Amino acid sequence: MLEIALCSLFTILPDYLYRRYAQGKRIGYEITQYSVWFELRWGITTCLMLAMLLITIIFYHHPSTSSATPFFRTIPILPETNGRVSEIFVQWRDEIEKGAPIFKLDSTKQQADLELAKRRISEIDAQKVMTQADIAAAEGQIQQAKGAYQQALEELNTKAELRQRNADVVTVREIERLQNAVDGRKGAVVAAEAARQEAETRISTLLPAQRASAEAALVQAQVDLDKTTVYAGVSGRVEQFILKVGDIVNPFMRPAGILIPSDAGRQQLQAGFGQIEAQVMKVGMAAEAICISKPLTIIPMVVTGVQDYIAAGQVRAGEQLIEVQQVTKPGTLLVFLEPLYQDGLDGVTPGSSCIANAYTSNHDRLEKEDVGALTWLYLHMVDAVGVVHAIILRAQALMLPVRILVLGGH
Repeated sequence: MLEIALCSLFTILPDYLYRRYAQGKRIGYEITQYSVWFELRWGITTCLMLAMLLITIIFYHHPSTSSATPFFRTIPILPETNGRVSEIFVQWRDEIEKGAPIFKLDSTKQQADLELAKRRISEIDAQKVMTQADIAAAEGQIQQAKGAYQQALEELNTKAELRQRNADVVTVREIERLQNAVDGRKGAVVAAEAARQEAETRISTLLPAQRASAEAALVQAQVDLDKTTVYAGVSGRVEQFILKVGDIVNPFMRPAGILIPSDAGRQQLQAGFGQIEAQVMKVGMAAEAICISKPLTIIPMVVTGVQDYIAAGQVRAGEQLIEVQQVTKPGTLLVFLEPLYQDGLDGVTPGSSCIANAYTSNHDRLEKEDVGALTWLYLHMVDAVGVVHAIILRAQALMLPVRILVLGGH
């Protein structure tokens, strides 16, 4: 109606002034409710055509949508493992800080695994002490074997020297027996040294590797134990939390509740504009919005993002081929709006329904580009008619409580 009233000032009013003062036709005499459609036919027809053109220009260059909402995310409260609830630290609608515990599962098995991992480390440390004792024992055995070997070798050398002086004093059999004894004592030395090497290798390589594995198992057991307590990943409010001690919680089927972040839905609006406005919507455009949860308030905003694809055309792999005719309703262009001033969305309830306008500005283009006279006039007209849309938005803000509370039957 505002567009028609504006256009009538340039069409119907001049036509009536011509009829009245040039042709002398008066309202109530020559111009009546029956003849006005014929007498002012040129003005009425031109007014309708101009109004349609004006409405098209306004809604194309200054798009509007009633599908705007400050969406917010919810975080399901889930443990990382199945279990039975043993302790609860919060209640429904409690405000909690990041890192605060929410509930705890029964951790008997995890505590037992942790204690077993600790005992395993103590056992390896004890083996290290025993291995050091084995090394000391091996050192003693080496000294003992070397002494026996040296004694047998000296006895062999003595007998051999006596035989060289007098073959009848020492028999060949005696020399062979002493030689075998020397070889056996030498083998005992080698075996003792090998035992020491084995003990040193165990204490320097095997036991450290076993202890590292045991420490890793201890860390894993501690992680599993920590998983039995569910903590808040962000600060927020606990909602739909009806968990009781003894309930079984499954991370795949049964969440304990939801956590709504404190800043959820308070930074931006997501608005769905028509596809035809895809060439007009640009980042940086000025915008305004009104929300049902905060009536009679115009919120200055700015376009901070335009999604470059439409959700209605998304493809999901399945057993059947896509039938394009199933997409009967055109999708919308998702646009992100943020308040122009800090805390601009204060008082707006997250999830509230809003109406948003975006306004095209050709100021920079007119300053930087050398355009023709008609283009200059058209661009100025486009910027000027944005005021009409702003007035309409304010009229909607005034009528919003009446439309919902009175005309809506609430």
